[in-house]
Amino acid sequence: MSHVLTLIAAPGSDDLLGTAIEEVRGPLQLGEREPFWLAAGQACDIPFRPASDDALEGARSLAQRLAETLKLDAAIQPVEGRRKRLLVADMDSTIIQQECLDEIAGLAGIGPQIAAITERAMQGELNFEAALRERISLLKGFPLASLQQVLEERITLTPGARQLTATMRASGARCVLVSGGFTFFTGAVAMLAGFDAHFGNSFLVEDDAVTGVAEPILGQEAKLATLKAEATAMGVAPSEAIAVGDGANDLAMLKAAGLGVAFRAKPIVAREAAARVDHGDLTALLFLQGYKHSEFAAGDD
Repeated sequence: MSHVLTLIAAPGSDDLLGTAIEEVRGPLQLGEREPFWLAAGQACDIPFRPASDDALEGARSLAQRLAETLKLDAAIQPVEGRRKRLLVADMDSTIIQQECLDEIAGLAGIGPQIAAITERAMQGELNFEAALRERISLLKGFPLASLQQVLEERITLTPGARQLTATMRASGARCVLVSGGFTFFTGAVAMLAGFDAHFGNSFLVEDDAVTGVAEPILGQEAKLATLKAEATAMGVAPSEAIAVGDGANDLAMLKAAGLGVAFRAKPIVAREAAARVDHGDLTALLFLQGYKHSEFAAGDD
């Protein structure tokens, strides 16, 4: 079989996958063949061979319709090369459940003002670099000591984050965190979530308070460059990488990776990424690579 349809239901869902399997049985010409279960009732692979490019596009349209109507995650990709050797992940609203600058702003008492700029930047309505400078200018004078309070009291890992990195690293892959956020947070999150390396922006500091952001700013092109550089350093092609993110500044790296995953993403990203995860947690990225649940490394998520 040349391609595989992976179906993933949110934990605790009713028999959504059973319904989805019957929906695709005829169009994918499965006959009496049963799916390969990656996790009982939660995730399965359906290998198939499309008769033509038109048939493949029809299968993709069917998968998208099922995802929308049944509220599950569905992705089609070639069987060959599914398991990746490099993970490049965005941090805010991807590996963690928050936007760090929004949390800082909340503590500073200007949450709605900053959050509105963040949302427009992630939707692709504002230039990322300009939006970051504007937000940091509004936070000028924020005490460094309070950054630690934000980290300890407001930042939480997305479910599945540790299992994702632990499982991929156990299989010999490298895991890299790359963020338009700040190294104060990427360093801590990388350690907590089990990444091998991290990249982000740096605060300018004076008198133990934030005064600005150091140039050049790490944005969309820098994320893409990081993916390419990490792949080159490993001696692998970008096609051997999986990238995940939620915002417009992630699009370039998602498109360059062998598998780009829009994770609970903004509409512009969900439309253009090769795969999207709207219902599962971050372990969905393991199912998309063909890992069985029994292969997951303990991640203490």
